[in-house]
Amino acid sequence: MTETSTKGRHALLRHRDGHHAKVGFEELFFDLVYVFAVTQLAHGLVHHLSVMGALETLVLWFAVWLGWQYTAWVTNWFDPETPRIRALLFVTMLVGLVMGASIPDAFGDRGFIFAGAFVLMQVGRSAVVLAHLRGHALWDNYLRILIWGLIAAAFWIAGAFAHHEWRLVLWTLGVLCEYVSPMFGFRLPGLGRSRTRDWTIEGGHLIERCHLFVIVALGETVLATGLPLSRAEVWDGATVLAMLGTFLGTLVLWWLYFGTSSKDAIEVITKSDDPGRIGAYYHYVHVVMIAGIIVTAVGNDLTLAHPHAVADLGQGIAMMAGPAIYLFGSTLYKKMVYGVVPLSHIVGMAGLIALIAIHPLVDLLSMSWIATVVMIAISVWEDRKRRCLPAVASAASR
Repeated sequence: MTETSTKGRHALLRHRDGHHAKVGFEELFFDLVYVFAVTQLAHGLVHHLSVMGALETLVLWFAVWLGWQYTAWVTNWFDPETPRIRALLFVTMLVGLVMGASIPDAFGDRGFIFAGAFVLMQVGRSAVVLAHLRGHALWDNYLRILIWGLIAAAFWIAGAFAHHEWRLVLWTLGVLCEYVSPMFGFRLPGLGRSRTRDWTIEGGHLIERCHLFVIVALGETVLATGLPLSRAEVWDGATVLAMLGTFLGTLVLWWLYFGTSSKDAIEVITKSDDPGRIGAYYHYVHVVMIAGIIVTAVGNDLTLAHPHAVADLGQGIAMMAGPAIYLFGSTLYKKMVYGVVPLSHIVGMAGLIALIAIHPLVDLLSMSWIATVVMIAISVWEDRKRRCLPAVASAASR
């Protein structure tokens, strides 16, 4: 291989100069598709508040996150300003738009559209990347990723032809293929496994991408407050109180993430001797946190639409489960960053779960405010003890 051909084949990779790689406008534009997808998931769950509805939404959310996560890793390694990677990003964006549009009926008549779009996104992306990596250290890694994507694709396509519970089972297996395989380095017979130390990620870029997705998800909670408010015929006291409560709840979610630990995470990844492993953990944590934000948006929508209604069990669970799931993800996040489990989050999760029991006694407006007050208390608790947390440097050295 000549020097010229080597440069040509690897010209699409980001230039590593030791500085923080910026998030490009192409990546910000790409994320707009996920504003739509998150909105579709939240609205679908509002209308299917049942055990089956929750499980279906969970599987769809995991698929949506997989599509975004694997693309984020590609743009961490490859330069999105190069024409071929930009084209790959925009084609993936188009496929993601189709996938998002099919979410409401993914477990109905549009199952094949959803599964086909997801498979095209995952397998197609890996195949294109692999075509540009021969001779590079990442080639073996992407070959394993592509094969695992094909294994997962078999479950997705089979599920598209199945019905009801069997579709859920097969798609769950498809999701697990792509979530669990990185934990074992995409191990395959005859091909060995990838090692996280070989995943030469740029930590600051990866974290910024996750930050931006959190903003996307928080934007859905704002929409879940604003849209019902705009449709209300009369802005009475209950409507205004519901708006204030849900908006304050969104601010607290923002503060618990951006105000207490998000900057420290950059140092944890960049100073780690195994940034690939920390980066993978970082993505696993965020899928939980953002799931909590989506469920919180469902609670906001319910509160604004029917503030005086007494919650049924499904609604009561949604009102408290959203913040509780978010706190669980935040607990994992802060354990990763600081090496400690925040007591405030454990107390908050326990309290929120226990408060589900009051759903027959109070209306949705009251439940919303109770959840918001609990989250505000946790936020204040965390803010006061923030300076007492172990040094980030010690966490980064783990």
